[in-house]
Amino acid sequence: MKKIQLLIVVFAFISCNSNKKENKEIKQEVAALSTAEIPQTPGYEVGDLAIDFNLKNVDGKMVSLKNYKDAKGFIIAFTCNHCPFSQAYEDRIIALDKKYQSKGFPVIAINPTNPEKYASDSYENMQKRAGEKSYTFPYLLDVEQKIFPQYGATNTPHIYVLNKTSGEYKVAYIGAIDDNAKDPGAVQKRYVEDAVDALLAGKTPEVTKTKAIGCTISQ
Repeated sequence: MKKIQLLIVVFAFISCNSNKKENKEIKQEVAALSTAEIPQTPGYEVGDLAIDFNLKNVDGKMVSLKNYKDAKGFIIAFTCNHCPFSQAYEDRIIALDKKYQSKGFPVIAINPTNPEKYASDSYENMQKRAGEKSYTFPYLLDVEQKIFPQYGATNTPHIYVLNKTSGEYKVAYIGAIDDNAKDPGAVQKRYVEDAVDALLAGKTPEVTKTKAIGCTISQ
């Protein structure tokens, strides 16, 4: 009996310390957004031309960049259901689409997560989430996990702003949505908005790459 009680105490101690460690790591990741070096990963760099894709939306239709004949560019958001960072940024992604879709820069969200590892990211749960939150943009499943490595996305969320030039899609910005994942009311730098506003004004974004803070994309 004493052995059982001892095991319970040890387990509770480990669990408590694990939670504290996890919370501390999340705080450190958020704080590191503007100070950490941006890792070089395979995939697109600013100035590269992005290849089109053809992925299934939650409405069952296939979506490609070429479907948007009048688009001036795109806000490509690699995001998902299960990640706390994606959940924290979800309303901000919705707001980006509402602000910029009519200006020619619609959001296209892509879920790069393997649903076999995270059941909450299954196609059916994507449909459910999109319906609950009334997404105004496509929510596509990278079913074979080929598109996110092509882009070089490493986290959810990870944003790529594309600028349409002479019928081609040039990468103009890569990274985070803004500088505060935890508190939208405390945001000081709105990287995606600043980038799109610059492109709409015919200018080059002042900041073209930041560190994407979020959950690591697993294959």
